[in-house]
Amino acid sequence: DNKILMVNPAFTHITGYRFEEVVGKEPKIFYSGLHDQAFYQALWDSINTTGCWRGEIRNRRKSGESYIEELVINTIHDREGRPHRRVALFSDITQRKQSEEQVWLQANFDTLTGLPNRRLMRERLAQEIKKASRMQQRFGLMFIDLDRFKEVNDTYGHEMGDVLLQEASKRLGACVRESDTVARLGGDEFTIILSELDNFDSPERVAVELLRRLAEPFVLNDECVYVSASIGITLYPDDSRELSQLLRNADQAMYAAKSQGRNCYRFFTLAMQQAVNQRARRVSDLRRALELEQFRLVYQPIVDLFSGQVYKAEALVRWQHPEHGLVPPDDFVPLAEESGLIVEMGHWVFRTASRQAARWRQTLRPDFQISINKSPHQFLDARHSSEDWISWLHRLDLPGQAVAVEITEKLLQGEESRVREQLLTFRDAGIQVLIDDFGVGYSSLANLKKFDIDYLKVDRSFVRNLCPGSSDLVLIEAIIVMAHKLGLKVIAEGVETAPQRELLTAIGCDFAQGNFIAKPMPVDEFERRYFAMD
Repeated sequence: DNKILMVNPAFTHITGYRFEEVVGKEPKIFYSGLHDQAFYQALWDSINTTGCWRGEIRNRRKSGESYIEELVINTIHDREGRPHRRVALFSDITQRKQSEEQVWLQANFDTLTGLPNRRLMRERLAQEIKKASRMQQRFGLMFIDLDRFKEVNDTYGHEMGDVLLQEASKRLGACVRESDTVARLGGDEFTIILSELDNFDSPERVAVELLRRLAEPFVLNDECVYVSASIGITLYPDDSRELSQLLRNADQAMYAAKSQGRNCYRFFTLAMQQAVNQRARRVSDLRRALELEQFRLVYQPIVDLFSGQVYKAEALVRWQHPEHGLVPPDDFVPLAEESGLIVEMGHWVFRTASRQAARWRQTLRPDFQISINKSPHQFLDARHSSEDWISWLHRLDLPGQAVAVEITEKLLQGEESRVREQLLTFRDAGIQVLIDDFGVGYSSLANLKKFDIDYLKVDRSFVRNLCPGSSDLVLIEAIIVMAHKLGLKVIAEGVETAPQRELLTAIGCDFAQGNFIAKPMPVDEFERRYFAMD
């Protein structure tokens, strides 16, 4: 008759009801109202048909609080096989379910913004691919990267950066439909899945609106902060039907937007994929070039403008490709920087050039010095330190003065502790330091003394149009006067004509380097030309 006949103390502990409050009543006194009629109909259909039911159910305690039961109902039959008693055994699994839900939320949603994370985004993207394939629909995938977000973190702190990300996520969500998915991949990277596109223009309209909304000021701690976004867009099935390829497409299109000046959007094109494939092949070739020793060093003489002697040279790397011949450095050095191969390449250059310095200090003159470029990536790479270079010089029985390290002005701007420590280690070891391309960056004069810089190498852009009375001549002369006051020497690079050399000599420049002096040359040619020097 569906009446309660007996309960145990655990029942009272879980529900709050005493035996006398429930005996003779129907179980519906526990109903939470969180299940529909179909749920209970299915439950009774199972009991009447099989004699049992097992599952999870939400019921209500005497206090009115809802909770989750794991419930098993079995039937006891009499001798005639008719139902005699129903026995319900249940336990309170509310806390367990809440913990499971918390784990699920943490696994699938970004804790800062509440948006789906990378894992859930990929799951929804996979579902969208299946749906679009089945329904023969088109959808779009957008990859969004906030421009200059790092500057916000550096200026206002990470807490304010988090506030900006939270506000940005709300703006992104306001630009799309509820059926679309906005997700945060991490950092300042977001994706949007635009489902069921009705026409090709829809992603473009959304991108324009996103750029407009994100360009509006963000108020952080009473400060108005401005950022923008770079957006990449790819379409299913036009560009690809594969999940991973769609993600790569959107990412490539986003980087194309960044390279176009940021604050814009770009659609994926086949040309982008071809460029990526070509880059991957070049990186692979570059990696093999290290293994197969395809790199060569050439040396460009640096002349002392007062004595006319050459006792300095810059080591420059060249790539002798087995198929493409001699590859210009502008074609592979930036790629080595981007891929991280510059670190190993740079160490090979140092070891090779320092061995050459040891030879020339014996055969040319004992004070010969070779300058070697060191990339910022090498300074910041945790696997190596300046001590490695100094140890190598000791193995060659070379003093620190045998080499000079060329760095860019930009390296001194960040005041990275690792950079500072290495520069001071070079100083203590007697290795001189040159600031390359001086005059086009934002070098602090205080840093020139702080890090004991030895040489300023004036950028070739000042030398290119050098002539009597020119502003470039005035600038170079000012740099020379300043450098000499600070105890630094000046090297002018890019000297291409005799008048340029004469003007530089006249205004007191110490050294010159350029094709007029001599082009970069291999070791044997260098030795033939300068072996007989005094």
